[in-house]
Amino acid sequence: MLAYFDCFSGISGDMTLGSLIDLGVPVSYLKEQLSRMPLSGFSISATSVHRSGIHARLVSVDVRDNKTHRNFAEIRSMIASSPLTEEVKATSLRVFERLAKAEGRIHNCSPEEVHFHEVGGVDAIVDIVGMALCLDYLDITDVIASGIPLGKGFVECRHGILPIPAPATLAILRGVPVYGTDIPHELVTPTGAAIITSLAQSFCPMPRMAIQRIGYGAGGREFENQPNLLRVILGTASEDRNEISEDRIFILECCIDDMNPEVFGFLMDRLLEEGALDVYWIPVYMKKNRPGTMLQVLCKDEYRETLIHRILSETTSLGIRFYEMHRRLLWRHRLNVKTSYGTVAVKGVKDPEGKMRIVPEYEECKRIAVANKVPLRVVYETIVREAGEIE
Repeated sequence: MLAYFDCFSGISGDMTLGSLIDLGVPVSYLKEQLSRMPLSGFSISATSVHRSGIHARLVSVDVRDNKTHRNFAEIRSMIASSPLTEEVKATSLRVFERLAKAEGRIHNCSPEEVHFHEVGGVDAIVDIVGMALCLDYLDITDVIASGIPLGKGFVECRHGILPIPAPATLAILRGVPVYGTDIPHELVTPTGAAIITSLAQSFCPMPRMAIQRIGYGAGGREFENQPNLLRVILGTASEDRNEISEDRIFILECCIDDMNPEVFGFLMDRLLEEGALDVYWIPVYMKKNRPGTMLQVLCKDEYRETLIHRILSETTSLGIRFYEMHRRLLWRHRLNVKTSYGTVAVKGVKDPEGKMRIVPEYEECKRIAVANKVPLRVVYETIVREAGEIE
């Protein structure tokens, strides 16, 4: 099942949960499943509200648990030891890990040591684990999202007065298409940013799909000029998603013959962090027969200026060439498969004849190889073999 997250007024944890409940997840089911976790002192409700005349669900989590500050290690242990399904646990932990890494960078500490204040309480755990339970209940396997709007102004939190978007929100949204608005409120919370960046395979206009249901989750405030809602559209992908698709990308390039080679590795990491699809180093011979390196960067249009600025800032190049190219793509989506190493994230890629093959994710395989002290090649082969053929 495909879900399109239409984030025209932003996204938060409770808005996400409200929209998925509006799609048909019973609140009683969430209460029953959440009660299986080592978590107490809370109740959850979803009331019917209207925003600009549109019916929506507003989720409230009433917390009576005094332990509202947990670090990532505690939260991970709580979720991992719960009797929830492996898919639900993997999705929940992926969101919290993204939050922990962002907060760790901001506060200059390791992710394990990060104490989640606003997002470490029971309400955030309910939002994130509840979201994962809803995805499982609705059998949502693919998520695509719109561009993300950002508000302006300031917000008060435990650390004091922070600018909007909050630093953690911006850190999590790195590489995601965003745009500014004149709305003087926080449209995207750190939890909302972590959810959508963990789930969405791409950020683009609504794809071709057969719509089945539409869910609306309400934010707590009412805005003057637009409804404060998250809209999630549920349906099935059109058949042509199984065929070869086409899009357009930009290629940025320059040639360098006078730079310390130690800079190249650092630059590649920064370019990939800031939205590059791929980065190449190509040996070339330049004027006066000097050996040099051609830098090529593949990117979407929305990241072009950021990446050009990065190249001109980090290298000795005096200029950048760029040009638009067409690209043909095989259809792919993200899967969680059960293996002897546990639940592992992979890509399912469909060839022109419609046959699916499994492509393990390198970072997942690296983590497993290090943890189990086995060759990386063995991890790849085991995951592909145990995942089997997917129809």
